[in-house]
Parts: sequence; structure tokens; C-alpha cells
Amino acid sequence: MTEKNIAAYKAERSLSAVFQNEDQLDPVVRRLIERGVPQDQISVLGQNFQSKTRITGFLTKKDVILGGLRNGAVFGSFFGSFLSLLTGVGVLFIPFVGSVVAAGPIGAVLLGAATGALAGSAGAGIASALATLGMPEEKATLYQTRLQAGDFLVMVEVPAERTGEFQLLLESAGGQEIHLNEATLPRPCTGECKGPEDLSPEVRSHLSPEAQTLFIERYNAVYQKDADVQKAEQVAWQAIHGQFDEDETGVWAKPKAIV
Repeated sequence: MTEKNIAAYKAERSLSAVFQNEDQLDPVVRRLIERGVPQDQISVLGQNFQSKTRITGFLTKKDVILGGLRNGAVFGSFFGSFLSLLTGVGVLFIPFVGSVVAAGPIGAVLLGAATGALAGSAGAGIASALATLGMPEEKATLYQTRLQAGDFLVMVEVPAERTGEFQLLLESAGGQEIHLNEATLPRPCTGECKGPEDLSPEVRSHLSPEAQTLFIERYNAVYQKDADVQKAEQVAWQAIHGQFDEDETGVWAKPKAIV
């Protein structure tokens, strides 16, 4: 796909679908990309990747680890699989669900405080996170249950006028429980962050002024080097989790005690 086509692609809505088999994922991801969907607007979640995607990672309840292939946080054999097509591939420990492979922008959203749903080791699980993002609670709970049962969740951000086209694509590829959300996933910044005013409201409201400064510094350091929004976002959230704890209102505001 050319840079011109990518620039013309304006994502305004999100479609989600459950797939029962890992073998269904590669064809649907490749079909989405062939139809013009940028790779960084496709997300996949799952627990039981096996044949083509051997993934290992150090996981704890206190330290949520999410990383791309480039920074070494996740190791695996991705070549030839659909995961090699996506950005931000990593592993999250999600309360009440367990370790989940997250590929695409959904991983950074879950890692961050945009949803307020993954507070340390006692969060409310992915159902709460998805509900906070605008998904009906009943559908979000169903998705969490399907993930726990070994199914896979695919999310794709699409232009409003092409919603029907991509819904049919997901259905024809075997997608089940398809849901349309009227918004895309939240991002902290669309490019370089020049100040707190450039942070999205969802992110800004969950960071103290000191945490905002740290987030912007770490985000820009990566973005200015690589122009990679998702990688910059992941590194920034890792810095926040390393230096701050959440207060009783869900704001990352309490400096961690020096041991």
C-alpha cells in the first residue's frame, strides 16, 4: 500500500470480532491489509497461540510487561505468521484473564491508564477495559469469556463509509459476535507531544502534572528517533509504571518509594 493510500485512510470506527481458531487469523489480517487497512490499526488478542507463534515472557502481577520485537521484551518465532505484520506485539498480564498476547494498538491502550481498568494486580480485567472504551458491558464480558476459553479477538479501525464492507469481510472470514464501536481506540498523541495540551483527555486525566512531564519526555525521546507512535507510547507507559503508583482515584500520581 502506498503512502498516499495510507494518508487517505481515515479511521473513525472500530469493528471487533471473535475467531475460534488461530488458523483463521492470518487470512483475515492479510485480507484487511489488502483492502487498505494500515497495519497499525489492526489489533489481535489471544492466549493460546501455538503452532506458528511460540511466545515467552516474564510475567508478574505487579509488573505488566508489554514490548515489541525490537526492544526484546518478547521473544518468539513470528516470521511467516500474521503477527509479523502487526505493530506492538507483546504480552500483558490481565487480571482475571491471565497472560494475553496483544498485537496492535489495543496493547498500548491496555498497558496505559486510558481505561483505568488495569490498576496494578487487582484490576477488573479486560471486560472492564473494553466497557470503558465504549463497548456494551454484556458484549465486553462475552469477549473476556471467549478469550478465557481460548478464542481470539480481532479489532480493526475503519472509515465510517466502509463499515459495512469490513463487517462483511470479518463475517466471511469466520468472525463471530461482531460489534461496532462508534470511536477508534484512544491514543495519547497523534505525533510528537509538545506539551500536556497535546495529550488526549483520556490519558491526561489519569496522569498527575509530574507524570505528564515524564510521559511526554519518554514518548518524545522514542518518537523523535523512530517516528513510531506505538513504540513511543509503550516506552512512556513503562516509565510511568516504573516511577509512579495510582492513587485512590486512579491517577498515576504517587511516586514509588525508593527501596
